[in-house]
Amino acid sequence: MLNITAARRGKRSVAGLDMAPLIDMVFILLIFFLVTSSFVKETGIEVNRPTATTAVTKDKANILIAIDRENRIFMDHREIDIRAVRANVERALAENPAGSVVVVADTQSATGIAVKVMDGCRMAGIRNVSLAAGIESAN
Repeated sequence: MLNITAARRGKRSVAGLDMAPLIDMVFILLIFFLVTSSFVKETGIEVNRPTATTAVTKDKANILIAIDRENRIFMDHREIDIRAVRANVERALAENPAGSVVVVADTQSATGIAVKVMDGCRMAGIRNVSLAAGIESAN
C-alpha cells in the first residue's frame, strides 16, 4: 500500500546508484591498458628503402633517423641539420642508455649523407648503428 502521507511530505525514498566504484574501475582499466600497450616509433616521413636478400629484421630500434630523396634528415618527426645529428642522438641516448640507431635512407639519397649520419651517431656514443633495408623476396 502506498504511504500517502509520506508522499505528500516529499519524504519518498529514491533508489540511487553509486557511481564512485564504477569510475574507479574505469580508471584502473585505463591505467592497465596504458601500461601494457606498446607504441610504434616512426621516422615521420615516407622513405623508399632499398631491398636486400640478406636483410635481417631488427626487433627493437630506439632511435630512428630518416634520410629522404632530397637528402633531408628527419628524427622524431622533425627535420634536423647534419651538424645536429650528434647532439640529437646524445639527447636520445641520455633518455635510454641502451639505445640503438637505425638509419632509414631512401634509395635516391646520397651515400655520403648516410655515412655522415652514421658517423655522427658513433661520435655520440652509439655502438649499434644499422642501415635499414627492405627484405627482398626470393623469387
